[in-house]
Amino acid sequence: MSDVETNLVDPFGRAISYLRVSVTDRCDFRCTYCMAEDMTFLPRKDLLTLEEIDRLASAFIARGVRKLRLTGGEPLVRRNVMSLIESLSRHLGGGLEELTLTTNGSQLYRFADQLADHGVERINVSLDTLDPAKFRFLTRWGDFHQVMRGIDRAARAGLKIKINAVALRDVNEDEIEDMVRWAHGRGFDLTLIETMPLGEIGTDRTDQYLPLSLVRTRLAQHFTLDDLPDRTGGPARYVRIRETGGRLGFITPMTHNFCESCNRVRVTCTGTLYMCLGQEDAADLRAPMRVSRDDDLLHAAIDEAIARKPKGHDFIIDRDSAPSLPRFMSATGG
Repeated sequence: MSDVETNLVDPFGRAISYLRVSVTDRCDFRCTYCMAEDMTFLPRKDLLTLEEIDRLASAFIARGVRKLRLTGGEPLVRRNVMSLIESLSRHLGGGLEELTLTTNGSQLYRFADQLADHGVERINVSLDTLDPAKFRFLTRWGDFHQVMRGIDRAARAGLKIKINAVALRDVNEDEIEDMVRWAHGRGFDLTLIETMPLGEIGTDRTDQYLPLSLVRTRLAQHFTLDDLPDRTGGPARYVRIRETGGRLGFITPMTHNFCESCNRVRVTCTGTLYMCLGQEDAADLRAPMRVSRDDDLLHAAIDEAIARKPKGHDFIIDRDSAPSLPRFMSATGG
């Protein structure tokens, strides 16, 4: 690109410093709120190569991205993903402040030590229940005890762990207090997430939707919740629970969206850049990478896309509406 590297700033003055990159749409679970059980995944030829993902992420880092999160599907099922993580770690200390990932935990026992060796200091683990039978029901294919072994291994490797739990009405709402005590007892942060209307999953999301405003009111009957100014670059708002000493986060795209401070964009495993999780507008970054060996066209495509980043999303959940977006969370990097 030109001699002067400039940071990415959207039309509303928000600097883009956080990039989420999906390395695969495949997953070894089929979580009921995320995807249908009978999924058709993308042909492998449509995916970015690991080298292309490295090139794309490096272009964003050159433009001011300071936090890079690898997602999926399940990122650790992508073949040779550790070579990508090792390569991307070269940017740590040279512009990139954090390299991290979100995982379902199924492969952590295999890879936790390597992640730590390659500069990953913190991970998010998606875990919605502490009940093995309920875990199998929610994930359809998951093994609760395998995930627990992986979490234990990650903790021994020195990784900081944040547990992400989707709050689901009549499914895990009676467990949330126990999950708080378990996570904080292990020294883990816990973040609760409202279910989002992405993809046709074969069930009515209005039956699953549990507003976190209600969850917080219930928790306040058992705990003292002190608001914190902490922001980790993501959308969560945090409280400190006096009784446990731990942090609890709330991600509330439905009851209280977090768009005003949005500093992030997402790239799918096919090289499609989504400027907003809740909008369909997107930009193709794979084509400019494949037609030119230098990055001028890639940077031009990024600039044009960031100039279209919207002010906020249009998520809505009700019984009369189709999903707000037809694509699955797993295809976007969730």
